[in-house]
Amino acid sequence: MTGEEFLKSFESSLGKAYFYSLTELERKGLVNLSRLPYSIRVLLENTLRNLGNGFVTDEDLKTVADWGKITDTKEVAFFPARVILQDFTGVPAVVDLAAMRSAVNRLGGDPSMVNPHIPVDLVIDHSVQVDYFGTIYSFNLNVEKEFERNRERYILLKWAQSAFKNFRVVPPGRGIIHQVNLEYLAKVVQTKQFNDGVLAYPDSLLGTDSHTTMINGLGVFGWGVGGIEAEAVMLGQPYYMILPEVIGVRLVGKLPEGATATDLVLTVTEMLRKRGVVGKFVEYFGPGIKTLTLPDRATIANMAPEYGATMGFFPVDEETLNYLRFTGRDPEHVNLVEKYLKEQTIFYDETVEPDYTDILELNMEHVEPSIAGPRRPQDRIPLRNAAEVFRKTLVEFFKKGSESHHGHLQWEEEGGMPQPSLETLKKKLSGVAIVEKGEQSYVDHGSVVIAAITSCTNTSNPSVMIGAGLLARKAVEHGLVTPAHVKTSLAPGSRVVVDYLEKAGLMPYLEALGFHVVGFGCTTCIGNSGPLPPAVERAILENDLVVVSVLSGNRNFEARIHNLVKANYLASPVLVVAYALAGRIDIDLLNEPIGFDPNDNPVYLKDIWPTQDEIKEAMSRALSPDLFKAKYSNIFEGDENWRTLDIPEGQIYEWDANSTYIQEPPFFIGLTLDVPAVRDIKGARVLALLGDSITTDHISPAGSIPKDSPAGRYLISKNVKPIDFNTFGSRRGNHEVMIRGTFGNVRLRNRLVPDKEGGWTVYFPTKEVMTIYDAAMKYQQDNTPLIVIAGKEYGTGSSRDWAAKGTALLGVKAVIAQSYERIHRSNLVGMGVLPLQFVDNTNAESLGLDGTEIYDITGLEPDIQPRSHATVVAKKPDGRIIDFKVLIRLDSHAEVEYYKNGGILQYVLRKMLTK
Repeated sequence: MTGEEFLKSFESSLGKAYFYSLTELERKGLVNLSRLPYSIRVLLENTLRNLGNGFVTDEDLKTVADWGKITDTKEVAFFPARVILQDFTGVPAVVDLAAMRSAVNRLGGDPSMVNPHIPVDLVIDHSVQVDYFGTIYSFNLNVEKEFERNRERYILLKWAQSAFKNFRVVPPGRGIIHQVNLEYLAKVVQTKQFNDGVLAYPDSLLGTDSHTTMINGLGVFGWGVGGIEAEAVMLGQPYYMILPEVIGVRLVGKLPEGATATDLVLTVTEMLRKRGVVGKFVEYFGPGIKTLTLPDRATIANMAPEYGATMGFFPVDEETLNYLRFTGRDPEHVNLVEKYLKEQTIFYDETVEPDYTDILELNMEHVEPSIAGPRRPQDRIPLRNAAEVFRKTLVEFFKKGSESHHGHLQWEEEGGMPQPSLETLKKKLSGVAIVEKGEQSYVDHGSVVIAAITSCTNTSNPSVMIGAGLLARKAVEHGLVTPAHVKTSLAPGSRVVVDYLEKAGLMPYLEALGFHVVGFGCTTCIGNSGPLPPAVERAILENDLVVVSVLSGNRNFEARIHNLVKANYLASPVLVVAYALAGRIDIDLLNEPIGFDPNDNPVYLKDIWPTQDEIKEAMSRALSPDLFKAKYSNIFEGDENWRTLDIPEGQIYEWDANSTYIQEPPFFIGLTLDVPAVRDIKGARVLALLGDSITTDHISPAGSIPKDSPAGRYLISKNVKPIDFNTFGSRRGNHEVMIRGTFGNVRLRNRLVPDKEGGWTVYFPTKEVMTIYDAAMKYQQDNTPLIVIAGKEYGTGSSRDWAAKGTALLGVKAVIAQSYERIHRSNLVGMGVLPLQFVDNTNAESLGLDGTEIYDITGLEPDIQPRSHATVVAKKPDGRIIDFKVLIRLDSHAEVEYYKNGGILQYVLRKMLTK
């Protein structure tokens, strides 16, 4: 069977459009489309279109068409239409491609064969930091600092734009990857020249950022993967996936007054985390979706990684088409989108409910204002309970070792915190007095020291951004000011946001409260919050204060936002402004005054909260397609800083041995065309014994580089001053820096050293406590393989390929965990690290493992198979033996091949050179 027998056409405003017809597939009795979820229909079209291409077989087509009927796990090949990268994950991807070209050149091949086979867009959005804030010139100074720090990286990316085909770069200062994708890059339906017209097919993508799923709100099929997998897809390999379950979420009702899309997504995240949707598609349907704007849907889809799903998919409907028109897309293309999707039965039909693996229902009438934290996005807290919950959280912080209970929050063992009286509030709470911005302020437990309107999750949604501006206007009109200890910032994901806020007349009010534009990038959400004011830092350090950040982002993991800020809360932009005004988290915003006007009268949140009608009226005045057309007309041009970058010429990158930003990685050095034999792992030591919910933020280097860390000492040895260290994220192109920061998170708890936090371990031959990096290097000198043992949800968080790359370079041969986050497990395989899983509800504790053992892992030779079992034999220092079975989490035959080759890129390179 070939796909051509299913080829049909229709007339569109763009001319004749050909397509691979799903209805023809149904007419021939091969599928019942009405029972398939819409996301599976898109996957079915992908399979049909690629039938017979050397990867996709008739059996694959039948597998997808029979979705839900077969209980066995089935692997299918997916060919995305495009790939999207951001610079933190994109720089190492480009470095790897450049290194592959160098390897091909060394092996006598043609370097130009290493080239993207499909369109790739890289958006530089992760490098700007909030060094300057609270002034009209903050943006320009932050951009200057960004280029000063990242010039070498940007030269590499600009070189790649000229050296590689199908590769475009959105320069710095243009927006956040997912918002730019939503507002401009995504087509919903792709087209390419075909016969006497065009071939139409669903837009689809893989991205090297977890929140690629934001585009599911537009009905575009795709999700985040590791940079390693993305590189393989760029080079023509399929993405192999297990045909997923699809959980349907029926939305009914509509959001009540006072609730925002942010409150809705935090509710959805909490609900789906409880249900358990890891590795599954989530698809939204029901009468409630009609009440959601496209940006509302995008907000919900964005946080699919937080609720654990591979995707959070909204089928295309009239709202999707309206959004395409609203954001300035070509009307003729919108016409083609509608015709094509209706021809394919992929356009949403509310009268027919597909078969789902399971269905959950959410009545949006019950959604209430909420925040989430202090460490995990799924830990939702109703706003009415926020103060009380923080007080209990603070008790837990103290129980973990903090002995300071300075100021107005006197710790009581039984968990009670006295509510301050109105009189006390008027006197301005006690605490550590500081002078900042020429004003006296007070910092204490619960003080909000960072208030950031940041992240594509919410800045892509005009309703919450306009809402924040309206609240700011009312606050200023009431005479409220932001306390001096609060670091405020506004970092929209698109330049359009500033235009419509200015057109609505709201920017002056945001700026009056300190929310000046600091950049168009991820900033605080990715951990680039920049330094706190010195007086605030001193107060925190000298008094061991548990201070707070409030951000409109999607991630709040430990030490992610700022290493001095222990409690981090996600909130809508509207609530970010509210908490900035309050200056503290331990406030009942629904009942206590948020502040006092110049006449000493209390002002309550209800006095300044914008209504839905006010938001809609402001949006109707301020937003138009012309704003989007104007801002995206020159999206690839860049500013003067970008245009004046001098780049090297040629197909092979000129590696600079003296660079501390870009180095040729060792992955392909010494590579031969022969595939090495898989060996059992013998005599391994435990590098880290970890608990549950170890995130990629714990594993992958991120944030600032401490000068007394292995990475800091390395940079100093290269004559880099600490003030010029920049961040780990900016140095992802240098493996020497990154390997030294792997497992270096200051909040990591390695149970081998229970009395220490951070990247510490025991080097067992001498029983010395040392950094994980130093111990790993000593083990490598001894030729001792290493393993990591962990609990549940290992690798949760961002799709950081360096969490796997660093693990591999440290000499870790296998990880044994109770369960894995999807992307990180796949990345481990992509780097040749074997993921193993405890079985029969066992774990390290139940088996009596404490990490002091010497491990043999057998059953890998001579021919390892997908999802088979291996035997682990652990020998304790006293000679006792513990042996147990583990599941080999190579989930497909393709992953077995990647592991045999030592990684996915080694596999691709060998295939290229042996054609």
